[in-house]
Amino acid sequence: MDLVDLHCHGALGHEFGSDGEGSRAAAAHHRAAGVGSLVGSLVSGTPDALVSQVATLAPLVASGELAGIHLEGPFLSQERRGAHDPSVLTDPDLALIETLVETCTEAGVPNALVQWTFAPERAGSEALVEALARHGILPAVGHTDASADVVTATLASIADACGRPPLVTHLFNGMPAFHHRAGGPAAAALAAAGRGDCIVELIADGVHLGPEVVRMVFETVGAERIALVSDAMAATGLGDGAYTIGTLDVEVASGVARLADGGSGRGSIAGSTSTLGDCVRWCIDVVGLPEADVLTAASTTPRTVLSG
Repeated sequence: MDLVDLHCHGALGHEFGSDGEGSRAAAAHHRAAGVGSLVGSLVSGTPDALVSQVATLAPLVASGELAGIHLEGPFLSQERRGAHDPSVLTDPDLALIETLVETCTEAGVPNALVQWTFAPERAGSEALVEALARHGILPAVGHTDASADVVTATLASIADACGRPPLVTHLFNGMPAFHHRAGGPAAAALAAAGRGDCIVELIADGVHLGPEVVRMVFETVGAERIALVSDAMAATGLGDGAYTIGTLDVEVASGVARLADGGSGRGSIAGSTSTLGDCVRWCIDVVGLPEADVLTAASTTPRTVLSG
């Protein structure tokens, strides 16, 4: 069964969007590891940088080397930014959406943008949802410090606008820790997924989440509402050492990627170094989940996201 990875930033030392040849090499690495459909993810950047990166990736969508493009930011929470450059984070910019859609249209792939992660507490998020829905881009809630009520309302508004369940970007990561007196985005997302009203991404690389957490989500919401993702960054397929993600320096040690700069983000996990196939094996061998459920979450469920 071909795997479907909705959230992947690169491999073999190459970050998607940096250049065409490197992006193709990264995509080929993931395809060789069993991923039949791969979405290229871009971290937050300046408008000019994002336009350049989307222009670089659009031909790969046209050729079928990528199944689409995912914008992870820059409309994210400063408090929950993870490995995103704080200097480029901003409130939703509708003009940027139009520019990127036009960039894809000029490349002959007007529907190349398939999902866009944003923090719903940002001013202008309601208009953002409407604009993304109008262009057939699925809004995804993530890197957010919003309350459970805000996330619940936003997920409902996305479903109404798009006519299909929204995504939650890498559940538990890039959001406040679940607390029994303040469940936050995690509680809202789990409740919505349990009702069948959203699909939650899980990075099952053995670093981002504990095995008991992954098992809990599968047994609570079911594989039909889970999309396993790699969130793989440029070090995937290589070894420990110094890398970058966007404009930020990253150090990989024992296969774990963390920010290496001296700012407030020091030590934050900066993506994974696993392919989706690695995540599948970890879910089966370590978490102990049934193979059929894992393959549903790594293939069938994410494919429904791409099919619209």
